[in-house]
Amino acid sequence: MSLVSKVGDWGFKAFTATLGVATIYLAGTFSVNVYRGLAWHSAESKLEKLETTDEKPE
Repeated sequence: MSLVSKVGDWGFKAFTATLGVATIYLAGTFSVNVYRGLAWHSAESKLEKLETTDEKPE
Protein backbone atom coordinates (compact mmCIF):
# COMPACT_ATOMS: atom_id res chain seq x y z
CA MET A 1 0.00 0.00 0.00
CA SER A 2 1.46 3.32 -0.96
CA LEU A 3 1.76 6.32 1.31
CA VAL A 4 -0.76 8.30 -0.76
CA SER A 5 -3.31 5.53 -0.40
CA LYS A 6 -2.82 5.41 3.38
CA VAL A 7 -3.22 9.18 3.63
CA GLY A 8 -6.38 8.98 1.57
CA ASP A 9 -7.79 6.21 3.77
CA TRP A 10 -7.04 8.14 6.96
CA GLY A 11 -8.51 11.29 5.45
CA PHE A 12 -11.70 9.46 4.55
CA LYS A 13 -11.92 7.89 8.02
CA ALA A 14 -11.43 11.30 9.66
CA PHE A 15 -14.06 12.84 7.40
CA THR A 16 -16.66 10.15 8.10
CA ALA A 17 -15.89 10.25 11.84
CA THR A 18 -16.41 14.02 11.80
CA LEU A 19 -19.72 13.58 10.02
CA GLY A 20 -20.79 11.03 12.62
CA VAL A 21 -19.89 13.30 15.52
CA ALA A 22 -21.65 16.25 13.86
CA THR A 23 -24.76 14.13 13.31
CA ILE A 24 -24.86 13.02 16.94
CA TYR A 25 -24.29 16.62 18.14
CA LEU A 26 -27.02 18.03 15.90
CA ALA A 27 -29.49 15.29 16.89
CA GLY A 28 -28.81 16.00 20.55
CA THR A 29 -29.18 19.75 20.27
CA PHE A 30 -32.32 19.35 18.16
CA SER A 31 -33.86 17.14 20.85
CA VAL A 32 -32.98 19.66 23.57
CA ASN A 33 -34.45 22.51 21.54
CA VAL A 34 -37.67 20.59 20.90
CA TYR A 35 -37.97 19.88 24.64
CA ARG A 36 -37.36 23.54 25.52
CA GLY A 37 -39.88 24.68 22.91
CA LEU A 38 -42.56 22.35 24.21
CA ALA A 39 -41.87 23.41 27.80
CA TRP A 40 -42.06 27.08 26.80
CA HIS A 41 -45.31 26.54 24.93
CA SER A 42 -46.80 24.67 27.88
CA ALA A 43 -45.83 27.50 30.24
CA GLU A 44 -47.31 30.09 27.88
CA SER A 45 -50.56 28.14 27.67
CA LYS A 46 -50.81 27.94 31.47
CA LEU A 47 -50.10 31.66 31.79
CA GLU A 48 -52.72 32.48 29.16
CA LYS A 49 -55.33 30.38 30.98
CA LEU A 50 -54.54 32.15 34.27
CA GLU A 51 -54.84 35.56 32.64
CA THR A 52 -58.19 34.76 31.05
CA THR A 53 -59.68 33.44 34.30
CA ASP A 54 -58.49 36.55 36.19
CA GLU A 55 -60.12 38.90 33.67
CA LYS A 56 -63.66 37.47 33.91
CA PRO A 57 -66.24 40.18 34.70
CA GLU A 58 -68.16 39.77 37.91
